[in-house]
Amino acid sequence: MRRRTSGGLLAAATAATALAGTAGVAGPAAGTAHAAGPAAACVMRENSPHTDWTGMTWDADMMCDNAPGDVHLQSFADSPVVGRMVTTRSWFVCWKVGDPHAGGNDIWYYTQGDEVVSRPTAQAWGYMPAVRLETSQDPEPGLPKCSWG
Repeated sequence: MRRRTSGGLLAAATAATALAGTAGVAGPAAGTAHAAGPAAACVMRENSPHTDWTGMTWDADMMCDNAPGDVHLQSFADSPVVGRMVTTRSWFVCWKVGDPHAGGNDIWYYTQGDEVVSRPTAQAWGYMPAVRLETSQDPEPGLPKCSWG
């Protein structure tokens, strides 16, 4: 589980995400804009607990291929960057509507980044725009909407 920014934990998280979920290949659905190339299917994982910096908890997540990038405190392009995702298969716990982004929609996915960039109390928890994830559609079926979004 990604929790901190130390090299050992990041290396372990990178190795774990590389081993997790090697399901079939699925491309983006019509009407979605994602990075070119086929994507491994997103995989829902039960019994995969997470607690964010506010105390919110989840008992499941979704593993998806993703492009490395910034994790924003809120689901807005000009929101502070609190974390950075460096792994390319990562977990996400929910989604919400935010600013439109380059992917042609306004869906953002909530996660914890691999590295803390600012606001250490947020522990790199925040949102990545859907364009950074290889999903079949946005929002990805099966992943819950964030309760506050």
